[in-house]
Amino acid sequence: MAAFAACSAFAATTAQAQSIDDTVNQIFLASTGWFVNFIFAPIPGTGFSWIVAWLVIAASVFTLYFGFIQFRVWRHSIQLVSGKYSDPNDAGEVSHFQALATALSGTVGLGNIAGVAVAVTIGGAGATFWMILAGLLGMASKFTECTLGVKYRNEYADGTVSGGPMYYITKGFAERGIPGGKPLAVLFAIFCVLGSLGGGNMFQANQAHQQLSGVFGAYPGWITGVIFAAIVFAVIIGGLKSIARVTERVVPFMGVLYVGTALIILLMNYDMIGWAFGQIFNGAFTGNGIAGGVIGALIQGFRRAAFSNEAGVGSAAIAHSAVRTKEPITEGFVSLLEPFIDTVVICTMTALVIIITGQLTTDPATGLYILGENGQIVTASGATGVGLTSAAFGSALPWFPYVLMVAVLLFAFSTMLSWSYYGLKAWTYLFGEGKKQEMTFKVMFCIFVVIGAAASLGPVIDFSDAAIFAMAVVNIIGLYFLMPVVKRELESYLARLQSGAIKRFK
Repeated sequence: MAAFAACSAFAATTAQAQSIDDTVNQIFLASTGWFVNFIFAPIPGTGFSWIVAWLVIAASVFTLYFGFIQFRVWRHSIQLVSGKYSDPNDAGEVSHFQALATALSGTVGLGNIAGVAVAVTIGGAGATFWMILAGLLGMASKFTECTLGVKYRNEYADGTVSGGPMYYITKGFAERGIPGGKPLAVLFAIFCVLGSLGGGNMFQANQAHQQLSGVFGAYPGWITGVIFAAIVFAVIIGGLKSIARVTERVVPFMGVLYVGTALIILLMNYDMIGWAFGQIFNGAFTGNGIAGGVIGALIQGFRRAAFSNEAGVGSAAIAHSAVRTKEPITEGFVSLLEPFIDTVVICTMTALVIIITGQLTTDPATGLYILGENGQIVTASGATGVGLTSAAFGSALPWFPYVLMVAVLLFAFSTMLSWSYYGLKAWTYLFGEGKKQEMTFKVMFCIFVVIGAAASLGPVIDFSDAAIFAMAVVNIIGLYFLMPVVKRELESYLARLQSGAIKRFK
C-alpha cells in the first residue's frame, strides 16, 4: 500500500512538473516568439537567415579592412600564446593561453558534434567547404572585437578586470564623439545575461543530462542538475582565475580527446581522405543533388560556422579583455586562432568522419545524394544530429559512444564556466561591481543549471539562443564605428615589432 502511495505521489509530482513546463512553454512562446522569429528570419526569397548574413558580411569587411590579418600574423600569434612576449608585471588576470582556453571553452561544444552533423545532412559534404571559409573569415571578427576588449577595459585596484562590448561601445563611442553608446551597451548586456542563462547554461545542462540518461538509462534530470551546479559553483566562486585554471586543462584535454579519436578513424581510412575532400569541393560548387544545390550547401556551411565559433557575437571579447598585457592588439592576434581551432579544425574533423564512414547515402547510378521526404539526406544509420556523429564514430570504433559521452559532458561543463563569466560581467555592468552583485548572479546561474537539466523548456532555450545572436547585432554596429581605432593599434604595434621595440621575455 505504501509503495502504491509512493508511486502515485511520484506520478502526481511528475505530472505537475510537466504541467508547469507546458505552462512556461506557452507563456514564453506567446510573449517572445516574435523576437525569436525575427532574429532567425530568412532573407526574403532565400533560406539564408539575415543574422548569419550580418555576421558573414562583417567578417568579410574586417578581413579586407585589415588586409587579411588572419593570414599575416600566424607565427606571432603562436609566439604570444606560448608566452614569449608575456610580461608578468602587466595588468590583467590571466595569461594569453588561459584567455584563449576560456574563450574556446565557450565556443567548442555541442555545435561541433551535433551542429556539423545537421549541416552535412541538409547541405551535403559541400557545406564543409563553406563552413571552413566562414571560419577563416570569422578570424578577422574575433581579432577586431578582442583588441577593443583590452583597449577599453576597466582595471581595478584589486587586480581584477572588466571588459567586453558593453565597455568598448560606451567608452569608445564617447572617445570618438559618437552618440548612443550607453543605450547600445546596456542592450548588449541585457542580451548577454539572457544568453548566458539559457544557451550558455540551461541548454548545456539539458544536453548533458540527455547524454547521460542515454548511456545509463532514464533518471530524474534534477540529479544531473544538482551535481553539475555544485561543480560549476565550486569553480566560478573563485572568479576568472579559477575558471581559467580549469579551462586551460579541460579545453586541451577535450580537444585532444575528440580530435585524436577523429584522427584514428581518418588514419584507419587514409585511402579515402582524398576522396572525402573531393566530395567536399565537388559538393561546394555543384550541390551534388541536395535541396537548394550550391546555395543550400553555402547556407548550411555559413550558418554552422556562425553558430559554432560566435565570431562577431562579442562574447569572447569579455574573456580576452582580462589578459595580462599592455598591448591590446596582442590579444587580437591570439583570439583569431579561436575560429580556426573551433571551425576549421574541429568542425571539419567531424564532417570528414561522417563522410568517410559512409553515413551520407548516395545513388550508385547517379552519384547524387538520396533525399528523404523532409528534403534531408538519408543517413546510413537513420540518425541525425549528435546521434549521427555517434553512429559515424561508432561504426569504426564501437566504444566511441562512451568517448562521446565524456566529450559532451566536458563540452557542456566548459561552456557553462565561460558563459557564467560572460553573464557575470554583463550583470555587473548593469548593476555595479561588488561581491554582493557577483554572488547574486553566481547563485542564480547555478539555480538555472538545475532548471535546465530537469525541464524541457523549448521556447525558453530558443529565446536565449536568439538573445545570443542579438548580441551580434549590437556588437557589430560597435565594431564598424571603432575599427579605425583597431587599425591605428595594429599599425603602431607592427611598426614597433619590426623595429625591435617590442621585446621578447623568453
